[in-house]
Order: sequence, then C-alpha cells, then structure tokens
Amino acid sequence: MTRRRHFPRATIAALTALLVLGAGAHSASAEGLADDGGASWRLEQPEPPAPPPGVEPSPTPVGLGRIGDIEFWAPNRGLLITAGNPPTIPPGVWVYNGVSWRELTGPGPSASGTPEGVCGASEGRIAWAGPDEFWTISNGRPGQVATENGVFPPLEDNTLCHFAEGKVVASYGSLAFRSSSYQAMHAAACISASDCWFAGDPLPDQPDEAFQLHWNGSTVVAEPYPHEGHTVEDLRTFQGRLFESVRLSKGDQVGAGVESEPPVLHLINPVGQTPQFKSVPVREIPLYGTIEEGGELKEEFPQALDFLRLSADENALWGAAGPQETLPEHSAPAPVTIVRDSAGHWSQAVGPTGPTSGATAFPGDVVDSIAAEPHTESAWMAFQSQTESFHESPTAPAQLARISAEGTVSDEQRLVGPAGPSDGLGAAEKIVCPAVHDCWVATSQGWLFHLAPEGERHLPEDKEFAFPTLVNERPPDLGIPPVVPDAPPVDDSGLLGEPPPPGGIVEETKPPEARIAVPLLSDVRSRLLHGSMLELSFHLAVKARVALVAKRRKAVVASTPMHTFAAGNRRLLLRLDPRRWPTSLKLQTHALAPLPTVSIKQSHSNSVETGLRALPRPRAFTGLEAPL
Repeated sequence: MTRRRHFPRATIAALTALLVLGAGAHSASAEGLADDGGASWRLEQPEPPAPPPGVEPSPTPVGLGRIGDIEFWAPNRGLLITAGNPPTIPPGVWVYNGVSWRELTGPGPSASGTPEGVCGASEGRIAWAGPDEFWTISNGRPGQVATENGVFPPLEDNTLCHFAEGKVVASYGSLAFRSSSYQAMHAAACISASDCWFAGDPLPDQPDEAFQLHWNGSTVVAEPYPHEGHTVEDLRTFQGRLFESVRLSKGDQVGAGVESEPPVLHLINPVGQTPQFKSVPVREIPLYGTIEEGGELKEEFPQALDFLRLSADENALWGAAGPQETLPEHSAPAPVTIVRDSAGHWSQAVGPTGPTSGATAFPGDVVDSIAAEPHTESAWMAFQSQTESFHESPTAPAQLARISAEGTVSDEQRLVGPAGPSDGLGAAEKIVCPAVHDCWVATSQGWLFHLAPEGERHLPEDKEFAFPTLVNERPPDLGIPPVVPDAPPVDDSGLLGEPPPPGGIVEETKPPEARIAVPLLSDVRSRLLHGSMLELSFHLAVKARVALVAKRRKAVVASTPMHTFAAGNRRLLLRLDPRRWPTSLKLQTHALAPLPTVSIKQSHSNSVETGLRALPRPRAFTGLEAPL
C-alpha cells in the first residue's frame, strides 16, 4: 500500500503567491484597495480531501468543481455547495470556520458504485434558516423506474436536504413524471426557521404558474406563484420579506389580470401577512431605456434584459442584470443594469438611464453575480464577456468591479494566474460579502478568492458549529413511497428450534396488488423535415393538452400553441430557427381524464423525459425533455 502524503500548508502558500494578480488597469491591486480598507483579493484554495487508501493525494490545489452557491451566516461561518470535481472532489457541501474550508458532507453510500455525494448538486442553492440550521437544493438520487422507452427520471436540482442537529434531518423529493413532480429549482431563501421558500421552473401542467415549495415549520408543501409562468432564478431576504427574481422569456404564459409590462420581481410576505404574494411592477424599478438608431428611437424590451441577480445588506437591496443571449426582434440592446432599493425607493446606478452608462462601462458584458458590501453603500459585481458566458468558456478570466450607490465604478480588475486566463481558473460566478472589507468569489472552475486586509484574513475560529464531523448519511426522500417487494418474505416460521405459533397454523393473507398509473405519453418519436421542421409523434393514453417548447439554454426560442388531443396517436410540428438552434425540448402536458392503472410489476412511469443537452445541428434530435 502506498503511504499517504499530507499536502503541506507551505506548498499552498507558495502556490498562492505564484498566482499573482495581473497588471494594468484591469488587474487586482496587490497592495490593497485604498477605498476598501486596504483589502486585497487573493486566492485561498482549500486543501483537497484525503484520497482513498493507496491513492496519492494531489501535489497541487485543485478546483472544487462548479459551485452552485456560497452563503455566510457570519464572517467565520460559511457554506458552499458544489457539483464536485471527480475523482478528487465529490459533490456536496463545504463549511468555512474563519480559518479554512473543509468538507461537511462525504461521498455517502451509492448503489451505482460511484460516490454521488451527500446532498450534492449540479447548480445547488443554500438557504440559512438559523445559526445551526440550513437547507440545500440538491440533486435527486437514481433508483426510480424508467419509462417504457428506457428514459430515466431527471435528477438535477429537484430535491431538498434539511440540515440540523449535526446531520441531515430530512430529505424531500417526489416521484417523477407526474403533475405533482418537483421541478428543477434555482432559488432558495428563509424568512425564518419555519418559513423557507424554494422556486424554479414554470409548472408543465399549469404554464401560467411558477413552481414553488414552502417549508411552514412542519412540512414542505407546494405553493405555486399564481398567474405568472416565469422561471424563478433568485430569492433574497430583505427587511423581513422575500424578493423573488424571475427571467422574462418569449413564450412565458401569464394569467388574466397581469399587467402588460411583466414584473421582474415578486414579493413574498412572512406567514400571517396578507397578501402572501405580490408582484413588484416594472414601473417601480427603473430598468429599461431607449437608443437612437437610424434616426429613430428604439425601445428596450423587458425580454432583452436577463433576470436580476439579488443581494442585500442592512440598508439596501441590490439587483444587477445584463443582456439575454437572444435579443428580441425590434428591441434595443440591453446594457448592464444595476438598481438599488433603499428606504422603499428604487434608483438606477448603472444602465440606460443611470448616472453611469452600462453600455459604456461594461460594453459587451453580462452579469454573473452581485454582493452588497455591508456598511459601505457599495457592492461588488462579477461579470464576463457575452461571448465567454454564452459559450461557457472554462478559461474566461474572473472579472470584478465595485459599484457605489451613486453609480461610480471603481476597482475594476481581473483575477488571473501567472500565465493569464489559460490557467483555467474560470469566470467569477458567485460572490458574497459577509462583512465590510470581507468578500469571497467562487469561479466557474471551483477556485476561491478572498478579499480581506492582510492582517484580517484569518478570523477567530468558529468551534461552535453543530456539525463537527463529516455527514455521510441522507435519509430517504419524504414524498417518495418505499419500494413494494415483488413477493412476500421467505416463510421461516417452521425452522428447527422455533416454537409453533399459538392457536395452530395461521393462514397467510396475500396483500392487495399494488398498481400505478400508465404513462400519459408513449412511443415518442421525432424527426427533422426539410432541415428545420421538427415532427414529434407520440401516443396519448387519455385526452390531454399538449404543447412543445424549444429552449436554447433557458431562453425559449420556439413553441407550439397548447393543443387538446383525444387519446391515440398524435403529432406536433415545430419550425426551428437554425440561427437560434435549441439545446433542449420540453413537452408541456396536462391529462384531461384519469390515467388507467396497471400492476406495479408492469409499470414504468406516467410520462416521458429525455435530457437534450446538445441538440445536433440540424440533422437529428437525440432526446426530449418533458418533466411532468
């Protein structure tokens, strides 16, 4: 057996020193920022976890993988959730104690033989509910039955883990391919320990409502946001209420009575206050502008601007957004836009009407994250170029800028390695500031940079956090019934040494046969006609409403109307734009009659889903996404 070597802290320090911040107007200041308490940005990468016995540890620091979220309860009590960087870093949760980061969750048991990571996630989120209690949006676990076409249920970001008492006290999930199935969730936040919210995609069977889950202190219940079918992308607590940020996309459906200018923010009041839900109209938030083009004024459409990334401190709520990947026809382009709510008044700091022009200060850029820096009236923003963002370049540099409440842009810089962006550290994707002159940045490749004055990089170590040991277990998901065995257990009552049952022989009663609904859709097939016309054929078990939506990442690029079909073989036609070729397809369905049932031994599921991650251009379609 190979002897394990421990990774020396001196080596990390030396490597950290080598990752010098680039020179020039867009480089980090090694001597510290005069307008931020002399603090400076520096790479502070955690040591990788110890490898299995017989495996040599990494001789250099490694990226933690895509970090979905990083949140702090206090400057010396932080959490992050990562998709992992196999085989060195499993998916899961890490904790910061003021001195260093360490794994909080371990690989855990795995039926597949591959460590899945306890409560790990592809794009997970964290919601603090108290000093020793928090929630994560995590990936589902394999094990549910596939469809009759061999399609397995979705797993990404559609379950919840509740951490308390030093362990995962509860896990929440749902059976796939049903109208009650959990949708992918992108946002999480808690007003209190008994009032937490989780939100994400629109509901497939009610496309004019957004999927939301609510923890009311005793159970998790579905409470969709009514009448507005926009994807929820962010949640942030501010002054005792939750602000919910949504992405406005072509094809979003809204109910009757919704304003013609769609709101970009929703407001969720604490339990007991009415109304529970409220839209924050666009007219209260100065977002859009106009430009002159060819002698004519061109208006910026709401769908041109991406969703607001949110952050709050004790005095203000900040929101920052850049352009969406696809510009709506006839719309003026959307520049980087930053708004701020202080004392109930919204103002624009950067953007088409603000004191600083977003088109001039950040030409061709998009926003990845924003973090209000407490007690400074300023915020740090992470951004990157549109080209690198839309193509998800792993070598994009980590770019930051500091924005004041008056719109002043300062301390614009890049955090790069000695060889430049090719070091593969990735763009700055998540940023958080737990205290004044104290911020953290996580890059797309899982590297951590820390802003702090040189004498304050290490804080008093937090030894009171109620998770002292590695969490290696996650209970079964509430909401998913246990597997019914195919046969009764072996009758061993007559084995030698075991007394006969009193009263003679007891007749065995056969349990009732378990049954499950048949799939709504089956025999799903697709083909391209004339290069850009998609024909989708399928069989419906009962009368149903069906629509097909094509997305390029999260933006809708084509969709059919909602059709009502009788049971039987049916088809849909959808024309695609080769210039905006989709990366996924979603079938929105709603059964209009009860589904027939079959024995659980014969069942597969009650709908169809296939992830379409990379849609070929334009010869063949390889999958179909239809979470129901």
